[in-house]
Amino acid sequence: MGIIKAATSMISGSLADSWLEVIEPDDLSQDTLLTSGVAVRRDDKRGSNKKGTADFITDGSIIHVPVNTMMLLVDGGKIIDFSAEEGYYTVSNDTAPSLFSGSLKESIDEAFNRFKFGGVTPQKQQVFFVNLAEIKGIKFGTPSPLQYFDNFYNAELFLRAFGNYSVKISDPILFYANTAPRNLRRVTISDINEQFLAEFIMGLTTSINQLSTQGVRISYLPSKSLELSQFMSNALDESWKSLRGIEVVAVAVESISYTDDSQNLINMRNKGAMLGDAAIRQGFVQGSIAEGLKDAGSNPSGSANAFVGMGVGMNAGAGLFQNNATPQANANTWICPKCNTQNTGNFCSNCGSEKPKPQATSGVKIEMRCSSCEAIVDLSNGVPKFCPECGQPFVAKPVE
Repeated sequence: MGIIKAATSMISGSLADSWLEVIEPDDLSQDTLLTSGVAVRRDDKRGSNKKGTADFITDGSIIHVPVNTMMLLVDGGKIIDFSAEEGYYTVSNDTAPSLFSGSLKESIDEAFNRFKFGGVTPQKQQVFFVNLAEIKGIKFGTPSPLQYFDNFYNAELFLRAFGNYSVKISDPILFYANTAPRNLRRVTISDINEQFLAEFIMGLTTSINQLSTQGVRISYLPSKSLELSQFMSNALDESWKSLRGIEVVAVAVESISYTDDSQNLINMRNKGAMLGDAAIRQGFVQGSIAEGLKDAGSNPSGSANAFVGMGVGMNAGAGLFQNNATPQANANTWICPKCNTQNTGNFCSNCGSEKPKPQATSGVKIEMRCSSCEAIVDLSNGVPKFCPECGQPFVAKPVE
């Protein structure tokens, strides 16, 4: 039993009108992977043939193979002929299999030799159509966070990924023999996706770990869809392509979210990196001083005491941002007001200046120096918005 390709010129001629039935795909929608053929009478509306024996293909029947499909002629559950070339084919019980492979010759010849059946008495004859088009928009999401080591943050981070992927059947014979359920006359992606999705997530984890070993930052993952597609194809090649005839075409990561712990670590690392920049650090210090002066001026316990306490704090922290290697001061440490050297004794180890005496907490004149013109400004009556000497916005600094 085999098929013979009908001449195209006959389709529109008088011979086409004499064909009583044509076998076409029953339902070949976008999410359909495999569907059975249905006989259509030329003089009736589309529907099943009501004449003849069930599951028996009459000699001379015409099979229509649409674009991007492969037709499988099955006898007793065994593939006896196929065609991946669009067109019309006549069923002939006295011919050998024609095997119109189309562009799939290299990938399906070996598979056909493994799964073909010859010399079997016809008992149940069927026609199946395999969709060779790309099946798109298959949603995926990681049910639990994936582990990702980021070299930039030097930490193990955990993420969740969401998106969609697409597949296509690269070997229809393998797919029919090893994947398609025998009790279904139509197989959609949802019929097999539960098992495939679990394996896909395993492959996605492997592929993301490969990007980690290449040093890709975690925030760059959404832009690595092409690399992910290649990694996924390699990761699933053995279980999907070699055994089931399906391969991954594309993977699109729509969004990546981090766990709360990972997000806090990223925020902390980014903040530390910003303060490592001298210019940003200086701006942070000046902003903190300005906020401190503002809060001190509105202190309900008295602005004088607040400014005194702030002055002592500024003196103690004057060298904190000089460099990142400055050790943290203890309770006996003081900063020399002349050379900014950190000391623990009663005299400066660098210039010999005596340790400043503690300032009184009340009845003391509060003076700070303008950072623009170096003029000493009395702050006993409040902090001015502008320096009374140079007219610039007043930013205070300790008087040395």
